[in-house]
Amino acid sequence: MSTRIGFDNEKYLKMQSEHIRQRISQFGDKLYLEFGGKLFDDYHASRVLPGFKPDSKLQMLLQLKDDAEIVIVINSDDIEKNKVRGDLGITYDIDVIRLLNVFTKIGLYVSSVVLTRYDEQPTADAFQKRLEALGVKVYHHYSIKGYPSNLQYIISDEGYGKNDYIETSRRLVVITAPGPGSGKMATCLSQLYHEHKRGVDAGYAKFETFPIWNLPLRHPVNIAYEAATADLNDVNMIDPFHLEAYNKTTVNYNRDVEIFPVLNAMFENILGESPYKSPTDMGVNMAGNCIVDDDAVCEAARQEIIRRYYTGMCDNRKGLISIEEVMKLELLMKQANVTPEDRKVVAAALEKENATNGPAAAMELPDGTILTGRTSELLGAVSALLLNALKHFAKIDDEILLMSPHVIEPIMELKVNHLGNNNPRMHTDEMLLALSICANTDENAKKAMEQISKLRGCEVHSTVILSSVDERIFKRLGINLTCEPKYET
Repeated sequence: MSTRIGFDNEKYLKMQSEHIRQRISQFGDKLYLEFGGKLFDDYHASRVLPGFKPDSKLQMLLQLKDDAEIVIVINSDDIEKNKVRGDLGITYDIDVIRLLNVFTKIGLYVSSVVLTRYDEQPTADAFQKRLEALGVKVYHHYSIKGYPSNLQYIISDEGYGKNDYIETSRRLVVITAPGPGSGKMATCLSQLYHEHKRGVDAGYAKFETFPIWNLPLRHPVNIAYEAATADLNDVNMIDPFHLEAYNKTTVNYNRDVEIFPVLNAMFENILGESPYKSPTDMGVNMAGNCIVDDDAVCEAARQEIIRRYYTGMCDNRKGLISIEEVMKLELLMKQANVTPEDRKVVAAALEKENATNGPAAAMELPDGTILTGRTSELLGAVSALLLNALKHFAKIDDEILLMSPHVIEPIMELKVNHLGNNNPRMHTDEMLLALSICANTDENAKKAMEQISKLRGCEVHSTVILSSVDERIFKRLGINLTCEPKYET
């Protein structure tokens, strides 16, 4: 596991905010900025661009906060279906509330929420009442027949004109959403239509971190993006419009390239002429200019591709994705010239499993040290592994017990005799709680607890699929986890 920094985060914050200011001035009165991906907690970017902070985009927006306001978009059908964010395990409507709270708390102005594809869905109406009770303005945008090809109808009073006009007051309007398919681009274009009718000069731009337009098509960072979006069937490709207009090779992805002729025609209909000659022109992403160590970035991206492969295999084993998606991930690994054996913890975990005849796990620390954990009567393999890692960081002898049997035994008895569990072994959350209790009276346990922050960024592989409880704990600890696609039997 490399600890080399490959990305200059400070340079990125400065360059990105300046570039967005330039784009605002290009259009005069107002810029609608479609914000793709995650505004914060962007752990994919921080993994493939070592040095990129998970909240970098949020920090960049804070540099523009006097000029910026945020509009959050959510698809009414997603509210009706209780659509869940896979990374956080919460529904889209709950995530909108979370985003509102986070943005407001740090000083960013959230002006409104837009319910797209609104058709008087009961759950959407109930959610609107909840938002309005919080003092949030809510607008409705509707499905448009023939979208996006029937331009004459779309750009009319029956199309975009039917949508509510979103009242905004600042020069930069950031359009964000809890996930893909929420209607961010359509919201931006609808606003351009309404602003133009009101005589306001407004423009549109897109901020997507990936794929990085000025890296090669088959650069590991761009391949890692394809692996991360394998479920969306996104494919990186050379932007043919940019190549034709400027004779320069840039990278975009298929959906933007496919929709660009329609967008271009919309711009011409709404604004009189299109400000862009290519999908790449629409973007404002400066991340590619802030890579300072390409070798470090390439290695980090290759490791991410392997992790995505293992996640895909486990999701297929759980029945969540098709085998075709796994095959796509295998192809991406070949394109990046990596194999599962390039993930060091895999071999270490499998070797420990063979030696102990039971589920095992391995962890790679930032200095390259490999630790292992095995299954015992008291602890599962990953719980034992976490304890071993905390002992290592605290320089505590491996033979020293950190948790008293007087603490462990009541927990096991509760699980088996009262909660109906067949397996008395402690999950990672139970082990950490027990350790924290012991830390009140045991100095070694206290030292071990003080090392928890050092687990962030470590690599772990388990020889069996973990419980959802253990997966959540590893995610919260910031540990990069992969598993063999099999269950403990």
